Parts: sequence; structure tokens; C-alpha cells
Amino acid sequence: MIPRRLLPALTTALAEAPAVAILGPRQAGKTTLAHEVAETRPAVYIDLESEADRAKLSEPELYLSQHADKLVVLDEIQRTSQLFQTLRGLIDAGRRRGRRNGRFLVLGSASIDLLRQSSESLAGRIRYLELAPLDAGEAGRKRLHTLWLRGGFPESLLAASDAASLRWRTDFIRTYLERDIPQLGPRIPAETLRRLWTMLAHQQGGLLNAAALARALAVDGKTVAAYLDLLVDLLLVRRLTPWHGNVRKRLVKSPKVYIRDCGLAHALLGIGEREALLAHPVAGASWEGLAIESLIAAAPYGTEAHFFRTSAGAEVDLLLKFPGHREPWAIEIKRGLAPKLERSFHLACETVRPERRLVVYGGNERFHLADGVEAVPLPDLVEEHSVP
Repeated sequence: MIPRRLLPALTTALAEAPAVAILGPRQAGKTTLAHEVAETRPAVYIDLESEADRAKLSEPELYLSQHADKLVVLDEIQRTSQLFQTLRGLIDAGRRRGRRNGRFLVLGSASIDLLRQSSESLAGRIRYLELAPLDAGEAGRKRLHTLWLRGGFPESLLAASDAASLRWRTDFIRTYLERDIPQLGPRIPAETLRRLWTMLAHQQGGLLNAAALARALAVDGKTVAAYLDLLVDLLLVRRLTPWHGNVRKRLVKSPKVYIRDCGLAHALLGIGEREALLAHPVAGASWEGLAIESLIAAAPYGTEAHFFRTSAGAEVDLLLKFPGHREPWAIEIKRGLAPKLERSFHLACETVRPERRLVVYGGNERFHLADGVEAVPLPDLVEEHSVP
């Protein structure tokens, strides 16, 4: 099993909070991580997609009270969000008996927005952690190019072949469209959502133009916004917001949009082999998306991530502002082995005045690229900025 970076944070959270929620897309590794933690202590695992396990909770307070001395893992919690009220009562009762922390570990395939019931019911009692698919730091240097092609879902990354990986991702997309999303409630035509998802893959890393997407889908702008919100809530799409500092410049206001897992983007585009990826126009944007997701995943809790672009053309791919730091890091992302900086990056840095200026690229060595600018391999920077 590939070690997950979230494990220490999860262990700490269980020691400090009565309930912990791990949020992430399906098949990202939440259940595997939960079982790894459960093996270290008395625990009981309940899969809320299993009819037999749901039957155990026909009287949830009675059943869960019998396991008050154990860590209770509740998988796919969004299926039965009414449990949150029961958990609140059990947590409060446990506190009165001196059992304050490490009571419940809930796993969900939707974001905090779709689990807002827990925020209302368990305020002050729950801590949220996010588990994304494997990133460049977790997958390791030897798997980096495989990670780029196949994405970070463990079953896809570790598949026996590129063809098997593509089949897995294709099935994953179909399952989301035909089963998972309808079970969450929204009545959205699967084919319409697939078309939107595919359009976003074609425009990976592009500025959001909701009006153009609405015209292409023959729906109104509000409908596109609702569909996009859903994909963001399911942690499948990222809206990277523009940086708005106190500068006297005309800044771009639209967010950039990325399919968060590059392997899913490639599956939506029908890219199944490395040579096909290298020849595809999306290659640069796909590498950029992988770098952004890896760097955000490794960043400390509370890190702010943005991009910077002015109407005059000054641009930085990624700004990371770490907690306790006054100025961000400016990170330019290049796929090639011999990165070159455009004038737009230097112009942007003159405005932003970042703490560090870095270029993430596809090579294996660190070197100074220009005055005050260092070129760093992606795995190196992921490891370095995990604890800035």
C-alpha cells in the first residue's frame, strides 16, 4: 500500500476531536486509510451502502451505544445524513462520561457543501480532512509519468496496463454519471453532465466562460453554474480563484477550471497512452493541473491557492500563501526539461512581490534559472513545501 500523507493529520485529529470526517471522491483511498487507522485501536466499520450494515442502524442510538468504547467508522455518510443528529447526542453523552475524542470517523464522497447537515448538527464536534487521489509526492518519482497519464486514483495508477487503467477510469466516470450523482438527489441528464465534464477537460486550466458553455449545451447560465457547483462539491473539479491583492492593476476576475484528476481528464478525452498524451494539445495544461493538485495537497492546512493574471498579460500559474507568511510563493509550471520564463512572469512578480519565485518543471535537477528564480522538479517541491 502506498503511504498517504494524510495519515499523521488523521491520527492527530482523532486524538483531538470526537468526530472526524474524511472527504474525497469515490475510490480515492478513504476506506483503505480508515481501515489502516482502525487496525491500531478497537474499532467497528459500517458501510452505509451495504443493506446489511444499514439494517444494523435501524435503531442507530441503540446500536452505536453498544460500541461507545470503540472508534466507529461510518463509510459513505452522505447516504444517511440524518445520522448526524444521533452522533451529536452520543458525543455529548460520551463527553459527560469522560470519553471526549476519537469516537467517530465518517467518510464521505461529497464536499462540505453537500455535508452541511454535519456542520449544523456537529458544530464544534467534528473536524474535516480532505483526501484527494494520489499526488506526485505520494506516488513517487518512479511513478511520476505513469501518474500523469493515469491519474492518482489507486486502482487506475496501479492497473496492470495503460489499457486496463483507461477502462477503469471510463467505468468510474459512467458510475458517477449513472448511479452516484442521481443518488445524491439532483435530476441531471447524465449525457448533459458528461458533455460539460468533457468540455471542461478540453479547456483544462482555462478561464471559466459559463456563457459559452451554456450555449454549447443549449441550457441557461444558471444551469451551467449549478452543474459546475455539483462537480466542485463532488471534489472532481477545482475552481482556482484569481488573486486580488492591493494592486492598481486591471486583474482577471474569472476563475480557472481544472478537472482535478488528470487521469479522468484524459479518459474524458479518450487519451489512453503516453504518446497520445504527448501529442495532444491538452498536454501542457494537464501537466499544470497535476502540479497544482500535488502542491495544494501537500500544503499545510490553511494555505490559500490562487493564480494571478492582469489584462495586460502579466501572469503566474500558481500563488501559494502559507499560514503565517505575509507574501505568497509564485510558482510557474513548465512541462519541458529546459524551462524558459516569459516576460509575463517577471511582470507579475514585480506586482505581487512574492516571497519565493519558483519554476516547477519535468526534469530531475534543481538549478537557478534566473536572478532570484529557481527551477525545481515537481516531486522535490512537493516534499519541500509540505512544511514551509
